[in-house]
Amino acid sequence: MKAAIVTEKGTTPIYSTFEEPKAKEKNVLVNVRASALSNLTKMRALGNHYSADHIYPNVAGTDGVGEVDGKRVYFLATNAPFGSLAEQTLINEQLMVSLPDGIDDVTAAAIANPGMSSWAALVSRVHFQAGQTVLINGATGTAGSLAVKIAYHLGAKKVIVTGRNATKLAKLEADKAVAFDMDKSDGANQLTNDLAEVFKDGVDVVLDYLWGDSALAIMTAVAKFGGHHVTKFVSIGASAGQNEIALPSAVLRSSAIEILGSGVKSATMSELLSAINGVFNWAAEEKIEMPVNEFKLADIEQAWQAPLNPRAVVVMK
Repeated sequence: MKAAIVTEKGTTPIYSTFEEPKAKEKNVLVNVRASALSNLTKMRALGNHYSADHIYPNVAGTDGVGEVDGKRVYFLATNAPFGSLAEQTLINEQLMVSLPDGIDDVTAAAIANPGMSSWAALVSRVHFQAGQTVLINGATGTAGSLAVKIAYHLGAKKVIVTGRNATKLAKLEADKAVAFDMDKSDGANQLTNDLAEVFKDGVDVVLDYLWGDSALAIMTAVAKFGGHHVTKFVSIGASAGQNEIALPSAVLRSSAIEILGSGVKSATMSELLSAINGVFNWAAEEKIEMPVNEFKLADIEQAWQAPLNPRAVVVMK
């Protein structure tokens, strides 16, 4: 079968021929229709994600939309070395959800991972309640902008967005937008101070897609201005490129902050599937559209280099 093959760690997938998977036990064959190139997909394929299998050669891709017994499904957690960027893949039959009629293959493939990131964080990790306030750090990316809509859909009273692009932030229709520039010498302190009134009013949940200096500045704002209000800070991604921060113990001792993560392994597979199912039903009912860059599987090397926003989606036919 034709597939996007990673020959060794750190290399870009190539379009070539790979052995066909064979159904066994509780694993079923999926005829793949579309698969999105998320940051998770790229990092796992390159061996740079904590959940990577490190089996080479392998077929890239972690999730996608396909067909099983004539029914459209979304699937995730492929069985190594088989990934989703191929004509066929092998999936545990319990790691699939049916697609509602109101969402097409490409949209479903594109929205599943970024939409699930905030849905699972809010519903499964922090047990979000309608009427609470949410701050989204890194809201201008695909996942962050979806998180704004999802937070409101789940009943948020107020949504605050922070990020590096003031123009994009202004288009998100949130209650308040705060832009920052971490390249400035006082960028972190400025962000902390700009959030003073926000945290004095009370923030229940922070969804952080960036980590790094901006995340630390937000935690500092919680400690300085949040009083006894409990703020649950959820790390979802590290798009700022900083995997480590120097977190002073005083931030924890002088605040009611709770720090946790949301992602593969911190949320169960059943929780992730439930989140994805929720995203699909919401997207189908509300006719949510996502801008995408569509590529053929044969053009995988070009697709791999495409920006993450808008999301690149590879179609098999």
